[in-house]
Amino acid sequence: MNLGYFISKRISREQRDGFSSITHKIAIVSIAIGLSAAIVSFLIMEGFQQTIKNKIYSFSSHMIVTRFTMNNSMEEQPFFYNVDLFNNYKTKYSYIDHIQEYSHKAGLIKTDEEVLGIVFKGIGQSFKLDAFRQNMLEGEFLHLPDSGYAFEVVISKTIANKIKANVNDDIIVHFFQNPPRFRKLKVVGVYETNLSDYYDSRVIIGDLRLIQRLNDWADSVAGGLEVFVKDTKDIDLAYSTIGEDMDYDLYIEKVSDKYVQVFEWLELISRQVNILLGVILTVVCVNMISVVLILVMERTQMIGLLKAMGAADRLIRSVFMYNGINLIAKGLLYGNVVGLGLCYIQYQFRLIHLNPHDYYMNYVPISWDWSVVLLLNLLVFAIVTVVLLFPTAIVSRITPIKAIRFD
Repeated sequence: MNLGYFISKRISREQRDGFSSITHKIAIVSIAIGLSAAIVSFLIMEGFQQTIKNKIYSFSSHMIVTRFTMNNSMEEQPFFYNVDLFNNYKTKYSYIDHIQEYSHKAGLIKTDEEVLGIVFKGIGQSFKLDAFRQNMLEGEFLHLPDSGYAFEVVISKTIANKIKANVNDDIIVHFFQNPPRFRKLKVVGVYETNLSDYYDSRVIIGDLRLIQRLNDWADSVAGGLEVFVKDTKDIDLAYSTIGEDMDYDLYIEKVSDKYVQVFEWLELISRQVNILLGVILTVVCVNMISVVLILVMERTQMIGLLKAMGAADRLIRSVFMYNGINLIAKGLLYGNVVGLGLCYIQYQFRLIHLNPHDYYMNYVPISWDWSVVLLLNLLVFAIVTVVLLFPTAIVSRITPIKAIRFD
């Protein structure tokens, strides 16, 4: 058996009572609280970022292909979307999951009491409902017929409240063009993303063929293409590859660049959580240094006796290192139980609610990223273990004669 480990175990048994026992408990509690706080913070941050990104991606895809124009209008310049990218993406780009056509058209909804400006988003037969389904709140999605176009729309809860419309109600949408036109459409569903500044306050969803009919476009003309990738890690690769292969008159844009304010805000949250982790590690390290110094002072006579019998400084330091590592291990165990337990309760029962107008969601989300949990455990263990080398270095300065006489 390792002699340093053996002595450390004997010391631990003898220190179950007294002042050193209290300091040991404080060290374990500080590590447990620090790790649990870090786990909760990172899993909430991951859930928060993932929830908002998924909402944006489900509504606007990962990348958008439009016709190049200097115009900043909401309505895109039309183009024939049956290009090579749309027709052959499954065989040409293995990292692309889906591509669908769309177009926007400005208009307003007029009721007896309200006039509300809106943006009509037209979708085609290739629309990927699975990505958008998470946003549906009431009713059902559009039924796109094989011929003609659907006289149905899906509106947001915000718009529904403003115009006092419910599912199965009829609304009249006036479209801005010369001459102006209007259509009587049926509300078949209500969606909610809580992203009022970007979607809920202005966008309604309808049939792309209605826009084609209003604008006198051909059936194969749209305002743009929405590109979904299989893994968000491949967005940059898809962006550069597709950009090189596209025609010169087409323009590709990442949604993260289009809504750069939201994504920069999410990055700022990551920085704040990293700062919190740094503060936690600092407090834990200071506590562990104090505990080990107290332990060394209590065992000064033991250190003198071991040195008098020929024990090397390395052996004696290992005694206190093993003791400190034992405290760290216990703290990590309790910290994981508390942190993961709190996250599980919130994930299962959603006890903590949020104001959706401020946070874009109704409750605190949890994302089970086990790689982050493992990394936090390894980081805390590694850093605090390395820090233990500093207080144990005082062992080399203790002389046997003074240590034995120490009282």
